[in-house]
Amino acid sequence: MQAHNAVKGHIIISDEIEEEASQLERELSPHRVVKFVVTDESFKIEHAKAVLAEAYISEAETKYIILGASDLTDVAQNSLLKLLEEPPHNIEFIIISPTKSNLLPTVRSRLPILKVDTHRVKVEIEISLARLDYKDVFTFLKEHVRVKKEDAKELVQALFYRATVVDMLILTPLQLDNFDKAYRLLNLNARPQSVLAMLLMSFAKDV
Repeated sequence: MQAHNAVKGHIIISDEIEEEASQLERELSPHRVVKFVVTDESFKIEHAKAVLAEAYISEAETKYIILGASDLTDVAQNSLLKLLEEPPHNIEFIIISPTKSNLLPTVRSRLPILKVDTHRVKVEIEISLARLDYKDVFTFLKEHVRVKKEDAKELVQALFYRATVVDMLILTPLQLDNFDKAYRLLNLNARPQSVLAMLLMSFAKDV
């Protein structure tokens, strides 16, 4: 499932920046996680330089670099564009921001956005999207046959997390587009099972 333009990381929209970063650190264990969380001032060029220095420290296994800030200066974001577009080997970025509008369009275009409800009930996805077959898809849809709209949004969020963080997949452009499309369709009151089926089928293998 390798895409020509490899996506290594994602953006999380959340008001609870420090809590979200700490939760990610726990969930990503035992992988190495380096946090650059700034909540009492803007994320400035000096913070970006520290991120650049950390990113180019070679790693034998995946290292996650978390950037969290209530505000990010344009200069700092622009200095990271090349890094986000072509991250060093085994480096993945997670940016946490309270709103999309804080991020430059050029930054948003490089990483998929995962919207997070800070009061969400955590959903665990047991199925592996790296080894998903049609039987798994059928079973999952059957288990969630009566899922409500808001619960379906949590499942979409959990599936994205499972794919990118747990299974560490590099998503294809189609898969990324389907995740963005899923939120829009659910907001338009599309049938939740149809939306989930669309997402899962882009991962399923005929075995």
